Amino acid sequence: MPEQPSVLASLVSALRGGSIEVVDLTSPLSSTTPVIQLPPQFGQTAVFELEEISRYDDRGPAWYWNNFRSGEHTGTHFDAPNHWVTGKDLADVASVPAHRLIAPAAVLDFTAEAEKDPDFLVEVEHVQAWEAKHGPLPDGGWLLLRTGWDARSHAQEAFLNADENGPHTPGLSPECARWVAQESPVIGLGVETVGTDAGRGHSFDPAFPCHSYLMGSDKYGLTQLQNLAALPATGSVVIAGPLPIVAGSGSPARVLALVERS
Repeated sequence: MPEQPSVLASLVSALRGGSIEVVDLTSPLSSTTPVIQLPPQFGQTAVFELEEISRYDDRGPAWYWNNFRSGEHTGTHFDAPNHWVTGKDLADVASVPAHRLIAPAAVLDFTAEAEKDPDFLVEVEHVQAWEAKHGPLPDGGWLLLRTGWDARSHAQEAFLNADENGPHTPGLSPECARWVAQESPVIGLGVETVGTDAGRGHSFDPAFPCHSYLMGSDKYGLTQLQNLAALPATGSVVIAGPLPIVAGSGSPARVLALVERS
């Protein structure tokens, strides 16, 4: 009897043959990448910067390399539990178990709603209606919120969409954030916006409920995702690759999705 190919060999074959597509969910990281802006009394995250060390010149004739400066939460990034006060005694980004960085995903599409109302909030009933159609959220997986906001990521002003009352971006309601964190089986929430909370999250009770509930429940966040339109509602697998920064609260990340194509 011929030996059956291993699971990993089958995966490699499917990747090479195109029956499994790799979709990059990561926003390119540069000095123009939008960053969150907090009220001026608070500390601010850094815009991404490159500092050239050498480029095939007298500083290094055969090599090109750079130093870089960046906030942990700049661009497409991973939120670890210790990012928020509710999770201050939980894992830093270097302590997140590697096996939790590869997980199935559910993609909930609220693009039409967010286009009509940038302050649109997802309620528990929206998620339950999705489950009635597609089945339960994946145990140990990601809930990915598609809102079409990645189309704005070319410019800081459009991406933050702020006025004198603050940012206006879609997200979860406080009750939905609590439910996702405390009652759903997922390990985290992924969004296309600058942070996991809706733009109005500063005025909710509790303030920034996605951060408060998710981090306090030892769950994670992924932000500034791209190309969620290329993913099916169910069946994709997300690979999140943050830097293992010791004592870090998060990290820019390369986030990929594996999608099976017929």
